Amino acid sequence: MTPVRVGLIGCGKVGQIHAAALRGIAEAELTAVCDVSAERARAFAERYGTRCYTDVDALLREGKVEAVVIGTPHPLHAGPALRAAEAGVHVLVEKPLAATLADCDAMLAAADRAGVLLGVISQRRLYEPVRRMKEAIDAGKIGRPALAVFTMYSWREPAYYQSDPWRGKWDTEGGGVLVNQSPHQLDLLRWFMGPVAEVSGYWANVNHPGVEVDDTAVAVLRFQNGGLGAIVTSVAQKPGIHTKVHVHGTSGASVGVETDRGATFIAGMTAIAEPPLNDVWTIPGEEQLLAAFQAEDRARFTQIDATTHYHGLQIRDFVRAVREGRPPLVTGEDGRAVVELFTAIYRSNREGRPVTLGTGTG
Repeated sequence: MTPVRVGLIGCGKVGQIHAAALRGIAEAELTAVCDVSAERARAFAERYGTRCYTDVDALLREGKVEAVVIGTPHPLHAGPALRAAEAGVHVLVEKPLAATLADCDAMLAAADRAGVLLGVISQRRLYEPVRRMKEAIDAGKIGRPALAVFTMYSWREPAYYQSDPWRGKWDTEGGGVLVNQSPHQLDLLRWFMGPVAEVSGYWANVNHPGVEVDDTAVAVLRFQNGGLGAIVTSVAQKPGIHTKVHVHGTSGASVGVETDRGATFIAGMTAIAEPPLNDVWTIPGEEQLLAAFQAEDRARFTQIDATTHYHGLQIRDFVRAVREGRPPLVTGEDGRAVVELFTAIYRSNREGRPVTLGTGTG
């Protein structure tokens, strides 16, 4: 099968992860890159043996790409996504899909009009312990999922916010811990529990005085299935403790994953040092499997580069979806739902009341 010709828009830190992941995908070929910095685009293209551009329209017009991966700052996702869709090019966007619901809706509408795929990166869905949880929940092994809890106690140095001029500002990042570090786990909550019906939330900046945006947020959720949820997410704990998602069912059984140990990794700055592991598994008759799951996943971790491996799995799924004419694993609609959720948490804090989702919470 002829590889899907892929263009990369945004040659920053996360772009390096996407490019490295693309190298290992036989079904894809990185053929063009684009960045507002000509120097950065040129260096990137030389490293990966591709053509370089500083203008998205030129890449779409001359690069002969079938799909693009967008790794620009969050508020800048919509522009290239819209132009790519209008050119008939499939679009895979780094999380979050966008910084606003208006941008999400414009991207979805453009993809629908053009008949192209729109997907969003959420590679933690492909972690083996996460997939075990999903399979157990879908099989009814915990009864109906009734309570989901997402906790992140992570850390970001002041130098992290200073590493790029767009970080830590409302107008150029779109938000803080909710927008940047939490979308993976917000996506997992919805994947496990289904759509969110209502949310009450608060945010704060606990110990990053040089940053405008939130470094801590909490929320209480009510899901459409009648289940409840809780979120405590923060990058204010030095040096970082863990990030976990647990789901408890009506049978009394529970399943859980520690997606990150210590501080969550920073694209282009740190690597994933510890494997994701199931840390709770109380399904009757399967309790003894937890140790085996952990041993299996620790052994696998030594055989892969986890920083790029799971991105590669998701990008491979996306290019296969392009060839097979099917939806990707994580769709644009999935990405919009995450943006709707964090937007509702900000709105709840601003207005001092619960916010119902699905009613235009922008």
